[in-house]
Amino acid sequence: MQPMRASRREATALNVDVPVARAGEFQPLRLGNRLSLWPPVVLAPMAGVTNYPFRTLCREQGAALYVSEMITARGWLEGNPLTRLLASGGPEERPRSIQLYGTDPADLGEAARQLVDDGVEHIDLNFGCPVPKITRAGGGSAIPLRPRLMARLVRATVEGARGVPVTVKVRKGIDETLLTFLDAGHVAESEGAAAIGLHARTAAQLYAGAADWEAIAALKAAVRIPVLGNGDIWECWDALRMMRLTGCDGVIVGRGCLRRPWLFAELAAVFAGREPAPQPRLGEVAALVRRHARLLVEFFGETNGLRQMRKWCSWYLTGFRHSAPARAALSRLTTLAELDAVLARLDPEEPFPLHTVRSNRVKDSRPQRRVALPDRYLERRDDDTPIRAPRDPEERRTWE
Repeated sequence: MQPMRASRREATALNVDVPVARAGEFQPLRLGNRLSLWPPVVLAPMAGVTNYPFRTLCREQGAALYVSEMITARGWLEGNPLTRLLASGGPEERPRSIQLYGTDPADLGEAARQLVDDGVEHIDLNFGCPVPKITRAGGGSAIPLRPRLMARLVRATVEGARGVPVTVKVRKGIDETLLTFLDAGHVAESEGAAAIGLHARTAAQLYAGAADWEAIAALKAAVRIPVLGNGDIWECWDALRMMRLTGCDGVIVGRGCLRRPWLFAELAAVFAGREPAPQPRLGEVAALVRRHARLLVEFFGETNGLRQMRKWCSWYLTGFRHSAPARAALSRLTTLAELDAVLARLDPEEPFPLHTVRSNRVKDSRPQRRVALPDRYLERRDDDTPIRAPRDPEERRTWE
């Protein structure tokens, strides 16, 4: 028997008739022997986004696991102040989760050991970043091109973590001619990773086009460890469709929550067999904007916090009628008083612009013509020699 559905669901046409979860249809996401997560939903690590203030908002809405933005192993080991800040959280943030980047097994192993000693309860390894400055140095999406090197990196991190679950996140590959996700899955499984997350796009795609959910299904069929699907989770029902179509064990939510952190409350509802609450009106969104700004100021200080808040103001208000002047004013935001004054001029009763949910282009949606790789990198794909990590202070600041 299907659960009853509200007669007027606020959903785009793609999801109007998707049923909520049946009792027992989905299971908690289990990572190793230490973590059991419900609902099986993970906040994706995103640079400049998943800092402690935004993770706080997501945790309050219902995310089961909320991963930090990427930090470098070398930055952590050398006590870089920004790295340490980005890796920090509050005592209520459990489980504490860090995404770690490195290209040297020794660095990753020691960083994992220290992070676990610092209270970290989950480590995610970044093998999927498509950004040119990363792949050009042989990192991110370039690492799975060398499975023996990837194996050394995973093995060192698992050993350093001493039982704390380590997961890996990858893309399909460099492009459609260089697909690496199945090999990466076998490497992750053989070296003791607790799960693998797949962003079902290639590095060349960046965020363009539709995510290839069939690749998630193929990975799930190829490995025994849990598989997390990532790509095109814009509405809560997308997560149900993905898990039903692919058989994956959980979902990773990225861009879909950047202007709608309440998406996690909607996800919690549909996984529990309930219809989600109606979309908030502009007054409720404005209240969330104010709170987010204050959390950023508390964490980063007024100048840096409000500078970061400028992009969030644009994301939160996009699509509302007559919001362009407000977004323009807030792009120069310097004080909380300015924020309050601009938000006070908006109509608190205006409905949320549902038509914008699936057209959110927070990140560049244009593909790369060519993914940057080190010279002659493809000629030695069996090489397990570590790529040189950034060690010059200025070079590390660029990467962080």
